[in-house]
Amino acid sequence: MHVLVVTQYFWPENFRINDIVSGLHERGHQVTVLTGHPNYPSGQFTRGYRGRRVETEQYGGIRVVRVPMLPRGKGSGLKLALNYLSFALSASLLGPVLVREAFDTIFVYEPSPMTVGFPAMAMKRRTRRPLLFYVQDLWPESLVATGFVTHPLALRAVEQMVRVIYAACDQVLVTSRAFTPRVQRLGVPASKIKYFPQYAEAFYRPLSADPDWGAHRGIPAGFKVMFAGNMGSAQDLMTVVQAAVLTPELQWVFVGDGSVKGELEAFVASQRLSNVHFLGTFPTEAMPEVLAQADALLVSLTADELFTLTVPAKLQSSLASGRPILASLSGEGADIVLESGAGVTSVPGDATSMAQAATALAGLPAEDRAAMARSGRAYFEQHFDREHLLTELESLLLDAAAGRA
Repeated sequence: MHVLVVTQYFWPENFRINDIVSGLHERGHQVTVLTGHPNYPSGQFTRGYRGRRVETEQYGGIRVVRVPMLPRGKGSGLKLALNYLSFALSASLLGPVLVREAFDTIFVYEPSPMTVGFPAMAMKRRTRRPLLFYVQDLWPESLVATGFVTHPLALRAVEQMVRVIYAACDQVLVTSRAFTPRVQRLGVPASKIKYFPQYAEAFYRPLSADPDWGAHRGIPAGFKVMFAGNMGSAQDLMTVVQAAVLTPELQWVFVGDGSVKGELEAFVASQRLSNVHFLGTFPTEAMPEVLAQADALLVSLTADELFTLTVPAKLQSSLASGRPILASLSGEGADIVLESGAGVTSVPGDATSMAQAATALAGLPAEDRAAMARSGRAYFEQHFDREHLLTELESLLLDAAAGRA
């Protein structure tokens, strides 16, 4: 089977699509990726990429075609909109010219923006092949939740755009069962919607903490609550640093980068907090060792209705890593943490609730936290195992290619 993957984000940007593509390739399928130039989350093009021209390269034997686009800047406002639109326009116009092979299926990875659907539609018109759209982020709901678009007329226009994209899809895959009614509301019949949760890459695994390794990388002593990943507005990280004010006995560790990092650092400096630590980014392959340093892994989203429906990808990697979880979530994500027995939850957007939950977790006997970690890993292996889910995706793509979708 030959799969065309359309995604605005791809290696060296750290998104799960990298592993999905590699997994399909490992199973003997030919994969071609149509994507942009890496500029996430920094907002500037990664060294070696300029964003102004077409580039073709190889990623582990996989052909990657990159089209020109504008960088996202600080991740908000006009620059972000132009980033979304420039990729959609460039890939729609150039994709059918640059990628001339015969494909069996088209697979779209959509963590935002939804506009990634337009290049896929252009490729479908040229190839007449089935289109599977993997929804990680609901539009227009996410635009409202992040405050990116609020005007009613603009939201109606976005909704109409999403309807057009969904109508072109042969199948819509959703990461959360709670997404299904929202997708149906925009005209997709239930028969075309499939629940397909995210998994964590195979390198996420339980490890024992190496104190010397951690100390050499700035990881403090004491009970450590760690947030690792993109620091954006959706993650509600101001609540986290406010919780740190209330818990001077705990260490709060941030790993990663993103649009709100500067704001967080300014708050920490203004409060003279010595228990908040920004460690920067680490290579992907080092993340298991980094996460092993945590006494609890933090998964958080803002207190918005949309995020009661969302299961953030960070939850799967946290479960896989075998550490207790502090989840500032509600809805489906919180239900998974409680059902699995992997940790504790707090009320999203409530610093006091988060501080109390973190303090309670730190006060548990070590053997109780170890039991949480084991329960979380067992739940991950049952529900979010990589090989099982790749097999399921492989079947979906083969069925679509054969006209059985």
